[in-house]
This record gives sequence, C-alpha cells and structure tokens, in this order.
Amino acid sequence: MNILITGGAGYIGSELVAHLLNDGHKVTCIDNLMYDPTSLLRYTIDPNFNFEKGDVRNLQFLKRHVDKADIIIPLAALVGFPLCEKDKRGAREINYEANQWIADNKSKDQRVIYPCTNSGYGTSKDGSVCTEESPLNPVSLYGVTKVQAEKAYKNVENHVTFRFATVFGPGSRMRTDLLVNNFVLKALREGVLVLYECEFMRNYLHLQDACRSFKFVIDNWNSCKNETYNVGHDDINMNKLQLAQKIKEHIPLQIIKAEINTDPDIRNYEVSSKKIYNKGFECKYNLDDGIAQLIKAYEIIESPWFANY
Repeated sequence: MNILITGGAGYIGSELVAHLLNDGHKVTCIDNLMYDPTSLLRYTIDPNFNFEKGDVRNLQFLKRHVDKADIIIPLAALVGFPLCEKDKRGAREINYEANQWIADNKSKDQRVIYPCTNSGYGTSKDGSVCTEESPLNPVSLYGVTKVQAEKAYKNVENHVTFRFATVFGPGSRMRTDLLVNNFVLKALREGVLVLYECEFMRNYLHLQDACRSFKFVIDNWNSCKNETYNVGHDDINMNKLQLAQKIKEHIPLQIIKAEINTDPDIRNYEVSSKKIYNKGFECKYNLDDGIAQLIKAYEIIESPWFANY
C-alpha cells in the first residue's frame, strides 16, 4: 500500500519507515527537517521509499501527498510541553489544525493511524487505572492540541487512534529529553539522579514496540479500525523512584529525593493497554532491554543533548 508519514524524520518516524518498507509497502515521508536531516538516509537505497521536504501547514503541498496515499500516518507535531509553550501558534497549527484538515479532506476509503498521547489523561483523580473510556484532562498546550487532533480523527471513517505511553529506547533521530532516555544518560554521565514528584506514576513503551503497533493495526485493520487504543507495556507502570531504582540495577547510581520542580503536564496515572492486547498485540521489549540498549547507544553518542527544544 502507499503510506504517507508526515513528520517522518522524527524519533518515531525514522524507525517506523523500516518496519513498513520491510512489509513491502511504498512509503513517502514529508518533513521540514527542523531536526536531524540524516535519520532517513539509510532508506534512500530502497526504491519504495520517497522523501519530500515540506511543511504540513502548506496545504497545497499536503494535499498533493494526501491524495496519493492509501494510509496516512500523521506524526508531524511540536512534541512536548516546552516546545509548544515556546511556539504556541505553531503548536495549534501543526498539532491540531493540519490534522483537522487531513480529517476533513481524506476520503472514506483512506485509512489514518494517529498517535495521540496518554498524557491527555492528566492526573487520575481517584487512583483508578486509566482505560480508553477514562475522561481526558489535558493540562498543557501540547496535551490539549493532541487531544483535539484525536477527536478530529475519531469523527471520520477508517481511523485508528493510539494513546502512547512515554516512549523510550535508542533511535536514529535520538531524543535524550524523554524520561527513561534522560535518566539513563544522567546516570551514565553524572552518576546522580535528583528526583521530584517521586511517587508520580507513568507508563512506558519501547520505540520499536511503538512502531510495531502501527504495523499490527495495518495487518489487522478490519478488527481494529474505528477504535482508540492505549499502547504501553503494562508491566512497566511505575513511578519515578521505581524507574530510577531499575536503572540502578544496570548503572552505579545515587538517587536523591528533592521536591525542586513540578511536571507542567501534571502526569500521574496508571494506564491499561488491555484493549489492544486483547486484539493480539503484545510488547516485545521491556525496560531492561531498553536500558541495556541505551547504555550501548550512549557509548556512541558524544553530544549530550538531543531534544525537541
């Protein structure tokens, strides 16, 4: 099938392309290359890969590529609280308005797979486990715009929307600002982790499992379509202190508790991915796998900071 990935040179897109090409799909990536311009170079030898530089806010450019696609995977976004606060207009235009346009203009036969974020759950008020039926309570502009885009896609035929856990693991367009990736880097370089909001719960998803979830719903479209799925590793619902202690099993580390800051997204929740597990999806990589892989990756990476802001 002809698959269009917007924001295809990002942390997820740069790895997702491999999964889709390996399955024999034709993949077109569009990206404005605001980050690493080299993450897609390895695919240029594949005749089924195509890249075009452009911005999803250019609707004529976007329409030209959307019209050719059987499957649309809209990854283009300003990701994270700091970046969205820095460019509020861009956050609204890229994270929401471009996605609303795709939802309004795609045909009924075209499939769309949209990754939202489970940070939209905010804080679980009563401590209950969040399912896809739990109310959304996004706090930051990032969370608000992602949830708005999810709603846009849920109003059209032939959609799947994901609510991803915090993604971790090495990638060719590396990010060291994500929680697990950042904690491992600090443990290696500084030997100390200073934790605030130690008891706040989060859940996690390996980058390769995130990519596998797209492949899974494409391969099982009729049974998965027109639904929303939490996607995370349910064995890795843990708080920040537990995460640091897990990293300490791999790296000598001093852990210091100090309430020196707060999470702007106010994320504190336990999430169930049982719905997509019941469809047959399962995560392949656990936290130990990811930490070991990150340790090897940081032996290669000398620059200390690969972030979205």
